[in-house]
Amino acid sequence: MFEKLGVLSDIHANALALKAVLRDADGRGVRRFVNRGDLLYGPLQPLETYRILQSTNVIATVAGNQDRAIFNATPDDLRASKTLAFVNHSLGDDPILWLRSLPGTAVINDSVFLCHGTPASDTTYLLEDVISGNPHVRPARSIAELLGSVREPAILCGHSHIARMIQLPGGQLVLNPGSVGLPAYEDALPVNHFMETYAPHASYAVLEARSGSWIVSFHRVRYEWDEAAMRARELGREDWAQALAAGRMR
Repeated sequence: MFEKLGVLSDIHANALALKAVLRDADGRGVRRFVNRGDLLYGPLQPLETYRILQSTNVIATVAGNQDRAIFNATPDDLRASKTLAFVNHSLGDDPILWLRSLPGTAVINDSVFLCHGTPASDTTYLLEDVISGNPHVRPARSIAELLGSVREPAILCGHSHIARMIQLPGGQLVLNPGSVGLPAYEDALPVNHFMETYAPHASYAVLEARSGSWIVSFHRVRYEWDEAAMRARELGREDWAQALAAGRMR
């Protein structure tokens, strides 16, 4: 089993935030990491982010929905999205092939299950219902239904960018560490909604297995978010600049 495991998610090409998180984790004695997707999509530093991840001891990585957007991009997709075109052009072939090779789910030591959204969908929030336009925690019964046949005692998810931990009545622990690289966004599916953390810090978590139980700590890390916002603004993404600088969209 492991003593400490750094839990990363939703880096979104933010190399500045990723470096700060890895420095912070190193100071806490974290030597191994897992990563739950949406790694390289964003108007920031996709290739630099890829290179950092390749030199980091990440023992398991799953793909997210925006990873799929990168490796499944058609010429029409690239013409329609300047950000997607920037990312694909910046990355080149090898990083995109690596993204394509990533699984949708993974299991570590028969005890930790990894997914991006839910086990069956990388576009569905596991812990939140957004039908009102803002996230609300799902009832435990609904979370259990979305987990389906997953029985591992710890489930690590991402996608919502909001750090949250829920223990289900059966004892399973469900953990979302929040987003390393994008603390807020607006999305139109399944309805128009906002995900906001109200602070620009990079977010990650540490999971420890100790004496047969789980110990979880959440961490918010300062980094050069004004520089990240400037990079987004230079590529015409004022929405990203707003999210990066303030952790809110409104």
